[in-house]
Amino acid sequence: MMPMAFRSGVLCVVGALVAAVGVSVAPASSAVPATSVAAASVTFTNRTTADGLGDNKVLGVYAVGATVYAATLGGLSISTDGGATFTNRTTANSSLRNNYVWGVYAENDTVYAATDGGGLSISTDGGATFTNRTRINGLGDNTVLGVYAVGATVYAATNGGLSISTDGGATFTNYTTANSSLGNNWVWGVYAVDDTVYAATDGGGLSVSTDGGATFTNRTTANGLGSNYVQGVNAVGATVYAATNGGLSISTDGGATFTNRTTADGLGNTGVHGVYAVGATVYAATSRGLSISTDGGATFTNYTTGTDLASNNVSGVYAVGTTVYAATLGGLSVGQLPAPVPPVTTSILITSSRGEVRGKPGVIVTGTSTGLGMGAIVRPKVKLIGADSYTQGTASILVDEAGDFTWQRRTSKKTYVYVKTEDGTARSNRVIIR
Repeated sequence: MMPMAFRSGVLCVVGALVAAVGVSVAPASSAVPATSVAAASVTFTNRTTADGLGDNKVLGVYAVGATVYAATLGGLSISTDGGATFTNRTTANSSLRNNYVWGVYAENDTVYAATDGGGLSISTDGGATFTNRTRINGLGDNTVLGVYAVGATVYAATNGGLSISTDGGATFTNYTTANSSLGNNWVWGVYAVDDTVYAATDGGGLSVSTDGGATFTNRTTANGLGSNYVQGVNAVGATVYAATNGGLSISTDGGATFTNRTTADGLGNTGVHGVYAVGATVYAATSRGLSISTDGGATFTNYTTGTDLASNNVSGVYAVGTTVYAATLGGLSVGQLPAPVPPVTTSILITSSRGEVRGKPGVIVTGTSTGLGMGAIVRPKVKLIGADSYTQGTASILVDEAGDFTWQRRTSKKTYVYVKTEDGTARSNRVIIR
């Protein structure tokens, strides 16, 4: 069994890794996307050996619907009821090659278990039985730290390079510093999007390939990474998240440059073991809690044993809908996040009439709105007959608690009016006062 390594006091373990007068024109509206989930008031229920886990030290987690896979120091534990109870698969009851499981990934009935010294164990019957792949089959090393798969293409992060199979894991080609410019042969985790492959390496930074893993370009602290020790990686489109020993590094240009997030941004610790993202919600597994962001990784809220997390040392994280699974060294913590807040749609409708304004003939515009809070400001856009264009009035029209407002102007001329929000994202219908 390979011991769990400490670097600068950080446990380096990784999981698998939002009344008109005249003519009226239809109003425009503005929808403000909601964050993916609200991070406040997350509650956790903890699963341990009492619930069937092979060991309370959980190094990685993956889930598909109600099926949850937990990589533990005592086997691969599988739940079919959303993580309530588990059946544990071991060398004794399923031909798993080693009970020390670093990471797990699954597609349909095919389950991949990254084991310590036993190679990559592959099941095609949902984890009931396994066939084992080792260096004999082309793996760089029999210690596999992470695994990812897309169809028949399987990526194994090993102690001896990044091993890639194109035949469902039957055989592998190994890529190293020597034959592909990989940053380091010790690979903690791997992720792929089409032909782009990201390898999290130990001391060599984040290695990025755009040709399916044949050759790599390495991103380091010179490119904004928090540390060259990268323990996990995830990507959503061109946004890449690198879990490093110096913070969570985020790229919005496909991994060319990074901005690093630290405890100053709310992370529990700069030692980040794993990362997972869905939309604007980012989950960071740190050595001092599970940190959750709902603004794309700009700021985080950290959850610890003080909020019922099983352990502050979080090895990996995964989420399905509003359920988040945290692999900790005290068990598997299952958290329920509040449901997504629906998008707020801003709309404005105005009506108009003629009347007396401060003793003179004038126009009176009344409006109602949705999505604007009390005290919000809207501004009038006015065009008098004969004018070529609309001009913005000087008035700051305040919206009241009910979303209503009134605007007046002294004029006897034919007048065209609409109003818009101060930031211009929403505008009303147009009215014509004759």
